[in-house]
Amino acid sequence: MLRLDPLAFLRNPREKKLVLRVPSETRFIRKVSSRILGDTASLDLDEGTVFDIKLCIEEAVRNAIVHGNHSDRRLTVTVTYWIEDAKLFIAVEDEGAGFDHKTVADPTHEAHITKNSGRGVYLIRKLMDRADYNESGNRLTMVKSLA
Repeated sequence: MLRLDPLAFLRNPREKKLVLRVPSETRFIRKVSSRILGDTASLDLDEGTVFDIKLCIEEAVRNAIVHGNHSDRRLTVTVTYWIEDAKLFIAVEDEGAGFDHKTVADPTHEAHITKNSGRGVYLIRKLMDRADYNESGNRLTMVKSLA
């Protein structure tokens, strides 16, 4: 049986996309953000952009691990990223059933201010230029302009 390294980096040179597959363990969250930010280091991004990207990657991967895959180590989170037209695209997909992202309450509204959920989705929507979920809600594609 072939066993992949817990942090396997697969290249698809035809599409120029990088794919990371990590087990559903929170200890891999920073490794994912470090890898992506490391690959963009030569772009000389400003501190604010780097912070936004790092925070959104880590929130999206944490949500996929904890909420999507319920921290089941047998399940993986797949992160695909690429740069196209001066934009960074990051897709985070879990193996869970997904959720209805349209029903996530705005945590800044008074009625939801004390709730412990929804802040990550809110931050991603605010800090990225685009955040799109697939129909089932188990894949998030984020876009950040690098120009």
